[in-house]
Amino acid sequence: MIETTAQEDHLQLAQSAAQGEKTARKQVNQLVHPVIDYQTAIFCKRFCDHNRYIYRCTLSSPIGSNRKENQLCEWGNASYGWMLDDLTKTQRLQKYQARNGASLFDYLYWIANSLPFYERWKDWRFGRKINVPTYVQSIGPLAKRVFYALRSGLDLPIIAQQLSASLEQIENISSTIIASLTQHNRLYLLDPPKHESLTASTDKDVIGAAEQIDLPYQDDTIDRLDENTHLNQAWIKLDTVEQFVLEALVINEQEAQSVLNALKKMDISLKKGVTANQTTVQQLYYFKRKTLNKLAEVLNEN
Repeated sequence: MIETTAQEDHLQLAQSAAQGEKTARKQVNQLVHPVIDYQTAIFCKRFCDHNRYIYRCTLSSPIGSNRKENQLCEWGNASYGWMLDDLTKTQRLQKYQARNGASLFDYLYWIANSLPFYERWKDWRFGRKINVPTYVQSIGPLAKRVFYALRSGLDLPIIAQQLSASLEQIENISSTIIASLTQHNRLYLLDPPKHESLTASTDKDVIGAAEQIDLPYQDDTIDRLDENTHLNQAWIKLDTVEQFVLEALVINEQEAQSVLNALKKMDISLKKGVTANQTTVQQLYYFKRKTLNKLAEVLNEN
């Protein structure tokens, strides 16, 4: 009997699900559930605005008053459904090739955490398919995507990392975009209506607070995320889990317990020999501290 590799199993699973095989489709849905559950909570909280005062939240970790007499909010379930459709549609599954040993989960995880996915979700959520002016599109092949990223308020180093481009290239494109919009009196296109963020919060965990006190280099490192010209090269030297933890705890300012719960749902371990379910908040903060040190060292090398 010939044994198959994990990559071959994942390829077969993706192909079967793409062909509509019910059992395979159910497996793929279960596989991607933790990612969608986490991203839905992030996006909904970021753009909830006044909905939390009017409706009863349907997220796995609800926000707002959640009074039983209030009607259920439609956005949580609808967002989950949109993400499931986007990540598991036939064309998406057919494109999975297990490159570099990536599992099907890795493949869907990276898509769900990409800038294009975020932009597509906002197009759906707000019906905001903005027509990028032709004079902006003519700047270059990346101009349209940089335009959307600038409109979303992303920092240039992050845009460069997301688009796999150099910071210098993104700086030149963004400067040209701003100049072109200014010349046509349409700079307002980069200033969409603001939505109140519900994600920023103070971590009340005692252990976490103690860990942060012991990190005098932290503020300096975070400041450098906005300005260091070698950020892109440094960032890609972090592995998937390291990037996820820094994005969640530092960039998106998520609560430690929420990030820990997401890691457990995705069965991601932070330490060899310690399962995801055994990981503690203290270990999460230690991992963040170690990763920040690693990022700072790489930045200093450059």
